Amino acid sequence: MLILHLVAILAGLGMTLGTLASVVRTVIVPRATSSRLSALLATAVQGTLGLIAHTRRDFLRRDAILAQGAPLFLVLRLVVWIGLLVAGYALLLWGTGTPDFAGALRLSTSSILPLGLTHAHSGLETAIAFLESASGVIVVALQISYLPSLYSSFNRREALVTMLSSSSGSPPWGPEILARHALIDNQEHLADLYHDWEQWAADLTESHTSYSTLLYFRSPDPRTSWVLAVLACMDAAAMQLALNPLTAPASARPFLRMGIVCLRSLAAVTQVPYTNDPLPDDPIALTYEEFQEAVDRLLAVGWMPERTVAEAWPHFRGWRVNYEALAYRIANLIDAPPGPWSGPRRGRLEASMVPVRPPHRAPTPERERVLKVTRRRQEYRARGSSSGVAPAPPTNGSDAPADSDGGSPRQASGQGGG
Repeated sequence: MLILHLVAILAGLGMTLGTLASVVRTVIVPRATSSRLSALLATAVQGTLGLIAHTRRDFLRRDAILAQGAPLFLVLRLVVWIGLLVAGYALLLWGTGTPDFAGALRLSTSSILPLGLTHAHSGLETAIAFLESASGVIVVALQISYLPSLYSSFNRREALVTMLSSSSGSPPWGPEILARHALIDNQEHLADLYHDWEQWAADLTESHTSYSTLLYFRSPDPRTSWVLAVLACMDAAAMQLALNPLTAPASARPFLRMGIVCLRSLAAVTQVPYTNDPLPDDPIALTYEEFQEAVDRLLAVGWMPERTVAEAWPHFRGWRVNYEALAYRIANLIDAPPGPWSGPRRGRLEASMVPVRPPHRAPTPERERVLKVTRRRQEYRARGSSSGVAPAPPTNGSDAPADSDGGSPRQASGQGGG
């Protein structure tokens, strides 16, 4: 009997200390540390919901099921932590002198929060019950304080993802980002976009590696996702560098490098395999024909490339080979929406969703005027980039610059609906 009580004490100590270590590693340590308990529970929750969701062909229905995964995991993890502490302290109470295990379990259950329904009968029981009460209060308090940090990181992530919807539609797609900027002749804004997304990728790397639960929090809009958003922006930057190496923004390259670092860090946390140093001419899943269709989409809205499709393809592939497999595997892992250029998904799904561009609603005379001004600006920039010197600003037959064309800046920037 003494050996049995000794085993109970050791098992209780191991269960209690292991649970507290899981709490500390998950909630307190601000770095990419893994808790086996959290990982097993996350696998169980995501796996169960995934089996249910993957029977749905409509992604919107599938997303409604998967959206419950992360909140459910947080609640279940707290319940499991409390349950393990109750069981561990019950073993300690029984092993140190409580007459029967049922009585030890009642005292442990009463002490965890502390309810005071059952009282200790000895000094040792009182000490163990006090430690259990402190442990329970600390675990609940840490979980409560953990949630604001979690949702603060989620809100920072989704703010920029939501802003991208106006530039790319839902789901986000790299060629559409460039096309909508070309439609309103606003390519200069792409420099700021890449700069903002470089900072976003750095923040995502820090927050989502420290709190990996955030990876499974889905966007409010079921047609978008953080991984599709960063993939779309990286594709836009890679396409612009490949098609327009002379005029592409300087912020495109730092953003692409930060995006690659971000995806690799998240792959390390989720144990997604990847090639650390791929060659520029390694094959990618995206085909040359798909790239050519995307370039044709840009040419149709007035994009002025500096390279042909055949010349740009090796450069685009050289960028994309660094992040395509990573993005595809992470998107498949979290069941992101089936957007274009984002890889396959598990289960039965309908065809990939393509962002729909809103139609232009300006009156026909005003539309023709804005298009005329846009073409003049493009020709003006093209002459400047080809000659290396800034040409004289074109005019519209008066002393006013051609950019104004007698209209307001609001009118000149409203064309395209992008």
